[in-house]
Amino acid sequence: MTTSGENTTLLPFNTFGIDVKAARIREVRTVQELQQALKSIRPPVLILGGGSNILFTHDWPGTVILNRIRGIEQVRRFKNRVWVRIGAGEVWHQFVEWAVRHQLGGVENLSLIPGLVGAAPVQNIGAYGVELKDIFIRLEAIEMATGKRRVFNRKQCRFGYRESIFKHTAKGKYCITTVTLSLSTDQHQLRTEYGAIQQTLDEMGIGNPGIADISRAVMQIRSSKLPDPARIGNCGSFFKNPEVGIEVLERIREHHPAVPHYPLPDQRVKIPAGWLIEQCGWKGKRVGNTGCYDKQALVLVNYGGATGSEVRQLAHDIIDSVAERFGIRLEPEVNIL
Repeated sequence: MTTSGENTTLLPFNTFGIDVKAARIREVRTVQELQQALKSIRPPVLILGGGSNILFTHDWPGTVILNRIRGIEQVRRFKNRVWVRIGAGEVWHQFVEWAVRHQLGGVENLSLIPGLVGAAPVQNIGAYGVELKDIFIRLEAIEMATGKRRVFNRKQCRFGYRESIFKHTAKGKYCITTVTLSLSTDQHQLRTEYGAIQQTLDEMGIGNPGIADISRAVMQIRSSKLPDPARIGNCGSFFKNPEVGIEVLERIREHHPAVPHYPLPDQRVKIPAGWLIEQCGWKGKRVGNTGCYDKQALVLVNYGGATGSEVRQLAHDIIDSVAERFGIRLEPEVNIL
C-alpha cells in the first residue's frame, strides 16, 4: 500500500480539474491492502477511481482511497460466450480495447467512456443503445465498515437508467474490487441503429462491420462531440436524459414538432437533455471560468480555474431554465460532493 500524502491536492485525480485537497490519500493495489487500510483509518472515507464522474465543491476532510486493483482474466467459457473478471482499478476504455483485440463482443458501443471499471456498475454506464447491465454477471466488493467480502449479482445491484443500489441504499458502504461481464466469442449481435453509428460506418466505407469497426465508429463520434479532459476539464454528460410521459412529449410538440425522443416501455419516452438545454440557449455559453461545451450542451466544462461551486451553480441555473421552459427538471448524472 502506498501512502500518497497528507493535505494533498486532488487536482490530478478528477477530470473536472477542480483544485481541492484531501486530508489524506492512500493508494491500494490489492484486496488485502484495501482491507488493511480500512482497519487503520477513520471516517470519512472516499473511494476514488478515475474521478471522471465527480464534482468536488469543497476539500475532503478525511481519507481518499485510490482504487488501483487491476487484472483481467477469462474465468468461465461457454459455447458462444465467456465470462471475464476485471479489476476495478482497470481503465474502462483500456479494457474495451483488450476485449476488441481478443474479438470479444458486448462492450464495443461503450468505447471511450472515461473512468475505471469499478465505477461502471455504480453508474450502470451506457451509450449508443447498450448498458452495462446487459452484459453484467456479478461484482465483488468489500464492505467498508467490516472489511468483509460480498458478491452482488445483477438483481441485487438494482440497475436502472444510470442507477444502481450503489447510488442509493448502498452508497458509500462498499468498495468494488472486481466486475465480471459476459462477452460473446462469436455470432456477435452488433448494435448500429442508435445515434450516428450507421451513418459513421457508411462514411468510413464499411458495409459488413465487426466489433472493432463499431468501436472505431463510436470513438470517432465521441471524439467529435466531447472535449478531452486533459485539455478542458469535464465529466462528460453532466445530466441524465429525462424520461417522461407521452403527455409531456405532446405538450412540447405543440411548439417543437421535431423534438427528438426515444420510446420506452409503459407509454414513456426519453428526451435528450442536450436538446432541452440547447433550446434554452445554453450551448456554447460561458459563465466565468465554466460553461456549456459548444459542441455538446450536455457537457459542462472548466475552462481553467473554475471552482466546483461555480460549476454547481451553472448546473442549477440550467436546471431552473429547462424547468421553467419545458416543465422538466433535469437530474445530474455526476456525483456532486
